[in-house]
Amino acid sequence: MINDLDQILSASANRMKRSVIRELLKMTQRAELISFAGGLPSPESFPVQQLKEVVAEVLDTDSARALQYSETEGDKRLREILVDRYRKAKVNVSINNLIITTASQQALDLLPKIFVNPGDKVICGLPSYLGGLSAFAVYGADLIGIELDGQGMRSDLLEQKLEELKKKGQKPKFIYVIPDFQNPTGVNMPEKRRMEIIELARKYNVLIVEDSPYREVRFAGTSQRTMYELDGTGQVILLGTMSKIFAPGFRLGWVLAHEDIIDKLVVAKQNTDLCTSSFVQKIAARYFEKGYFEPNLAHTNALYKEKRNAMVAAFHQYMPQGVKWTEPEGGLFLFVNLPKNMDAEDLFRIAIEENVAFVPGTVFYCNGQGKNTLRINFSYMSKEMNVEGSRRLAGAIKRMMK
Repeated sequence: MINDLDQILSASANRMKRSVIRELLKMTQRAELISFAGGLPSPESFPVQQLKEVVAEVLDTDSARALQYSETEGDKRLREILVDRYRKAKVNVSINNLIITTASQQALDLLPKIFVNPGDKVICGLPSYLGGLSAFAVYGADLIGIELDGQGMRSDLLEQKLEELKKKGQKPKFIYVIPDFQNPTGVNMPEKRRMEIIELARKYNVLIVEDSPYREVRFAGTSQRTMYELDGTGQVILLGTMSKIFAPGFRLGWVLAHEDIIDKLVVAKQNTDLCTSSFVQKIAARYFEKGYFEPNLAHTNALYKEKRNAMVAAFHQYMPQGVKWTEPEGGLFLFVNLPKNMDAEDLFRIAIEENVAFVPGTVFYCNGQGKNTLRINFSYMSKEMNVEGSRRLAGAIKRMMK
């Protein structure tokens, strides 16, 4: 092995950091520990028997293509199916506006690859999805956080920041938002706020990246139109994924965008992995064709509603005064605010002693704030474990308050 590895690493490599959540998951593998740390779908939602049937069909009838390379844009039939689903939702889109990616995390890497130079500004929520923040930072993005309220990114603060940057002669490369059941807060952005952000993006000529992994994981309330649909001009880039609504192990996602942007993404993806797995794309397409997707999604949402309700009820029963949390209409997470004098990283160590784990909120803040916050996942554990884990977490918080 060479003796100067650190000296020859690229600037990008030196900006890379291990995923805090993945590292936390390594610490939470004890059988007796209840982990609310990962953003994991429930194994109960995985359609194992149907997939056995579909996989056999694909291998029996289409193995030559399923096991071969595919075009970078993605399997044509799967793209047609996804486009048709958007059209049924009244989104004006064609197959030329869509590229299949290796889950939406790859899209979060490809976008800064084509847009961001070191020092470029990228606007994101305070807090926001760690995987997006990390992907942008690797390419040298200067992340600028905009505070959230109960309706998502605050448009008044966004306008102030955009105007401030304009006066300095600086233009952000894009505004990164998660409008549907935001990760980590679970907040859902109403249409009025979506339009306010779109209008600001138009005024200041800035792209919007709409990350939408949780949109269809809704079990209460009314669905809002996507920002992509509300805009209709190509100002918005929409990211979707199968990870939360089908099977995360398939690593299937997609990007909806203006054809000129899709063209650049195709070239970037060709230099990354050539194409997403043909095999899993064929399986997914056949799964949709057989009419299995919608019933399984309905089953998943009913399951998650029960789990969320169990956790929320336990929070109301056990949490001490001064602790606040979101109660989302969908998605996978609750976001907890401790009293301002408490530090969630200190709480984490006490919680591990109580055999319960979570993600400290600071990892979701690009500016290092959020020390008194934490993210809780309710989808992975059983209802019973959600209740017991909530009781343990409340006990840890009470210990810390003494």
